[in-house]
Amino acid sequence: MASYKKILLCYDGSREGRKALRCGADLALDLKAETHLLSVVDMRSSIAQSAGLLTDVACGSFEKTARDILQEGVDWLTERGVSAQGHFAFGHPIDEIANLANDLHVDLVVVGHRCRTGLSRWWMGAGNTPLLDRVSCSILVACSSVQEQQAAAADAAAATTV
Repeated sequence: MASYKKILLCYDGSREGRKALRCGADLALDLKAETHLLSVVDMRSSIAQSAGLLTDVACGSFEKTARDILQEGVDWLTERGVSAQGHFAFGHPIDEIANLANDLHVDLVVVGHRCRTGLSRWWMGAGNTPLLDRVSCSILVACSSVQEQQAAAADAAAATTV
């Protein structure tokens, strides 16, 4: 097995992000690896969702939320005995992950993945494929199990009927 001495965990607060955080934390502890955690504000999707009408207040709200998510991740890792340096970036997540991974010369990037099917896969594109071509290290993709996805779908359905 490759020796991973420096790991970059990517965390966005989502279910998939939490799975990546758990997997990355376990590896970091087992390997005693230097650990970094990245949270990214993707302003492109935020601007698109608001039809280009984002105010300074809304932009500040996105930044605060992302910084809170980053702190949540760092705190969670610290509670489990993983010392992690937090990093925050504005931009497209794939770009920012690749940039930081290359700048830090990490051995491993850990990301979460939401399995998509049919039209969703076609509409959203290939996902992490561009990341594979932009880093010179290993990538661990933490995927949710079918049971985890079904439980999340049931939780979402129950939340909308309440």
